[in-house]
Amino acid sequence: MIKRVIRKILRKTNNPHPQKLDRTQHNLRSNMLSLAAKKTVNLLHQAGFEAYIVGGAVRDLLLERKPKDFDVATNATPDEIRKVFKRRSRIIGKRFPIVHVFVGKEIVEITTFRGNTNTHNEHGRIMRDDTFGTRQSDAQRRDFTCNALYYDPVSELIFDDVGALNDINNRRLVMIGNPTERFREDPMRMLRAVRLSSKLDFEISNNIKDAIRTHAHLLKAEPAARIFDEISKELLCSRAYKCFLQLEELGIPINIHPIFAIADNAKQSAGKHFLHTVLIKTDERVQQDKPVAVSFVLAAMLWSEVEKQQQQNIAQGMPPSPAMQTAIKQVINDNESDWGMPRRLLSMMREIWKLQPQLEIIKGKRPLRLLSQPSFRAAYDFYLLRAQSDNASAEKAQWWTDFQKASSEEREKMLFPPQENTPKKTKKRTRRKKATTKNTEQTT
Repeated sequence: MIKRVIRKILRKTNNPHPQKLDRTQHNLRSNMLSLAAKKTVNLLHQAGFEAYIVGGAVRDLLLERKPKDFDVATNATPDEIRKVFKRRSRIIGKRFPIVHVFVGKEIVEITTFRGNTNTHNEHGRIMRDDTFGTRQSDAQRRDFTCNALYYDPVSELIFDDVGALNDINNRRLVMIGNPTERFREDPMRMLRAVRLSSKLDFEISNNIKDAIRTHAHLLKAEPAARIFDEISKELLCSRAYKCFLQLEELGIPINIHPIFAIADNAKQSAGKHFLHTVLIKTDERVQQDKPVAVSFVLAAMLWSEVEKQQQQNIAQGMPPSPAMQTAIKQVINDNESDWGMPRRLLSMMREIWKLQPQLEIIKGKRPLRLLSQPSFRAAYDFYLLRAQSDNASAEKAQWWTDFQKASSEEREKMLFPPQENTPKKTKKRTRRKKATTKNTEQTT
């Protein structure tokens, strides 16, 4: 269906690289956009500026996918955008300022067209990128052709200056410009190439693959926070498992981030089945539009290393819960400065892990106390996932499922089952010895 639509577009233009398509040549309509995006574009037009929906939103609509958000590009400068939207907007970014416009609960990101002049350092990295340009120059500055389509919802025209429609039709991920130069400008484009190709089921062009294999080492110099941000996007792109397979296939070094290194260790150990289950289940939830917590997925990805440390601590004589606390410190705290992730995520991961040994206890008063913990639900879901992968007791997982549904009386019976009618063992009494006098002769 998608290929038929795009082929139809290409036939009507009689040009493999069309530059302007009117509404008779494509199936995009303004009612496919969010109200916030339409309102933003309309206000910019009314103020006398060009304005387009750009990037992934146009691509996704052509692929009949639901866009995650709608970004806008314009020839208005950030200050001019602020004058249009006033207090409902703010300028962010240092190297190249962009504007966030608040429309109800939605945030629309507006960028000014970028120019072709920028400053590079001796390694080819962009150091200064604050020149403005035209729509055509802005298209050349984007990373991949599929992200360089511009849609004007007012005139309902699509502008394609880089042959994007042809590449989308062939399901190919193609870099705009020389891949080697573009990866030197920003090495993070290598990880984005993996994520986009996996998410869209596109084939990465051979020149991109070759450039990644040659320049993957550049990622080692990237800040941990930037790499973690990309990892989070990969986990939630609905093709996380495929992403991690492609990273290995393209030779991305595992030492660019601790998460990659620990996940790779899991693949080489007994944790391989659990890691596979986690990523597949995550993909299924994202595809079904169900909520997914990044902290939960990360806790599952790193579990094999935490569990291994816990077992080593138990072997040294520590009880299960203190052994887990120590294991968490050994895995996380030793590398905390290298993770680049928000502390709230680390805190949530610790809570999930910390409750795992306590879920093994299903008698006495402790289960009731555990049920009232704020992080119980996440820890319970995690335990269920472990049980499905034969990493935890399926019987105890079912017990916890039943316990949550049980009434107060039923819970009492589950926690304190009646003792069997077995005869009590009588304690054998020992006769006390008679006290002896120190001096028996005094009694005579």
